[in-house]
Amino acid sequence: MKRFRHLFVWLLASAALLPASAQRHARSEYDPTLYLISVHEIDTFMMDCGARQEAALKNRMAAEGAIRDHEQTWRKGYHQPEKPQFIFASKNNRFSLALGGAIELRTSYDFDGLINSNDFIPARIPMSPDYNTAQQVMMDATASSLYLKAISNTRWGRVTVFVQGDFRGGSELSYTPHLRSAYVNFAGFTAGRDYTTFCDLEAVAPTVDYQGPNAYNSRFATMLRYEHAFWRDILRVGVAAEMPQVSATYGNHFAPLKQRMPDFPVYAQVAWGENRASHLRASAVFRNLYAHNLLTGNNTSLFGWGVQGSGHIRVIPMLDLYMSGVYGKGITPYISDLNGSGLDFIPDPDSPTSLTTPAMYGWQAAAQIHLFSDWLTLSGGYSTAVVRKSGGILSPNQYREGQYIFGNLFCHVTPRMTLAVEYLYGSRENMDGATNHANRASLMIKYTF
Repeated sequence: MKRFRHLFVWLLASAALLPASAQRHARSEYDPTLYLISVHEIDTFMMDCGARQEAALKNRMAAEGAIRDHEQTWRKGYHQPEKPQFIFASKNNRFSLALGGAIELRTSYDFDGLINSNDFIPARIPMSPDYNTAQQVMMDATASSLYLKAISNTRWGRVTVFVQGDFRGGSELSYTPHLRSAYVNFAGFTAGRDYTTFCDLEAVAPTVDYQGPNAYNSRFATMLRYEHAFWRDILRVGVAAEMPQVSATYGNHFAPLKQRMPDFPVYAQVAWGENRASHLRASAVFRNLYAHNLLTGNNTSLFGWGVQGSGHIRVIPMLDLYMSGVYGKGITPYISDLNGSGLDFIPDPDSPTSLTTPAMYGWQAAAQIHLFSDWLTLSGGYSTAVVRKSGGILSPNQYREGQYIFGNLFCHVTPRMTLAVEYLYGSRENMDGATNHANRASLMIKYTF
């Protein structure tokens, strides 16, 4: 109990120090450092006054155009980088290149139960607690990232290239470089690696925990996607073909088989309000899941599908609501807590020589309060993911439900530096009714550049 008292005193002290750590400020307008580059040497000293003014005007227009390009292609939402602070542009703004990144340190303390992961994933709560599963301290900087963004203004339109990496590859805390995103975008088409099209990036509140709510979906996928906006971005639609990821349980009568069909996610979104700050989105994903039948020697496939409703509503300038709900069969990659769980399909408990896709669902909701002109934000939310029991169960210790509860305080000390504290509670329940839980207190320091 003494440790718990010390922990809560530390959390309260951290939260109290946030407002004292810097003067209050309004987050400034976007004003990056921009360098204009010319491949031809120009002696402005020999120009007359009118020519120098004309050259200065062209330079200013090129600089403003480059900044506008990067503002218009900036994407808000879940784990998206801040607008770049360093931009290099040609003097006619035919080409610009931005470099940026972030240093992120997360330190956390698990108590009264722990999770065997840097991320707070209820599915990984140990269900047989012992002397070594009560408490732990962790420090993690693997989410630190670097990105490069290039924009080319061609006669056919704007071409955007984006590459981002972090250090979350390999085993946990190995600091192995990891390619997060790498794509090219032109005329509504995106080709490369990015967040799945089924993910609504603006439907989740920020968390110190990198994984986020357990019912949210945040997987990366290699894809070819097309999106189009209508009526000044009030309506937006998208469709994609994405590389499938299958996690299944094959039992004694089936074997893995290379997948032969991409996943097909689609969505339609309606937005409103100033800067389209509020939106509602309907999404669906369709999958074909393949396996080899060892008894008959034939290949078989199962149909997987999922539907999702999600949104972000700015109720008043100081209050935002976030929500999403998903239901489907054979869609474990699209529910964070179930990713890698082996539940895309399983041997039918009532007929082990055939396969079945368990039904699963999840939902999450959160609220965020903005204080002092966005300098301080307070957020809290709930999330749950559930595998439905139908016609028997594969195993008594099979995952049935996970819950995720969070509350946090973010302080934007400067436009580039953020401090945050967070409390997390998670629980897991198995098909046989066995339960366990975990608690985590976290502190994050983040500096973007």
